[in-house]
Amino acid sequence: MGKPSLPKDRRLLYPFLLTLGILILDQWTKLWIVQNIPMNSIGFRVIGDFLRIIHVRNTGVAFSLGYELSAPVRMVLFSFVPLGVLIALIGYYFRTAEFTLFQRWTIAGIIGGGFGNIIDRMFRPEGVVDFIDVKFYGLFGMERFPTFNVADSSVVVAGILLFISLSFMPQGTGVVDTPPPDPKEPSV
Repeated sequence: MGKPSLPKDRRLLYPFLLTLGILILDQWTKLWIVQNIPMNSIGFRVIGDFLRIIHVRNTGVAFSLGYELSAPVRMVLFSFVPLGVLIALIGYYFRTAEFTLFQRWTIAGIIGGGFGNIIDRMFRPEGVVDFIDVKFYGLFGMERFPTFNVADSSVVVAGILLFISLSFMPQGTGVVDTPPPDPKEPSV
């Protein structure tokens, strides 16, 4: 067996530093919350009642959707299916030249957040640790926005940036574009 092959352009790997950073920050903040704030309680408030750091668990997905499903169904729908999607996204990331460098960084942010919550779903039977609770002042009928975490924030912010960039930026200018041939190399 030979040594594993890396992408031809190592710059494709740099955005995964963001993925790693998000994973570390997400898991560290969740660990801190679990160790320092009792479940279902408020740790502290910032700017009055605007921002609260609390400790809650979510066995569903966004906005607690699907929490009432059985544990095996939740594991398949909320862990294994997203894991497959993330693996497919990573594969597509390396096989296409359609993404700009900016879009690759946003995809890396989505991947980091996605893996952050999958780790919780697979290894925290009580559910994903959520802790950021923001007052919403009755907008859309909600007094408080649904509680979220670093991984959720990463997926949402990176997803919005990716959507905007796909809508308004030219495609095919990413780093996997083939470099011009070396004049010293014989052409095939």
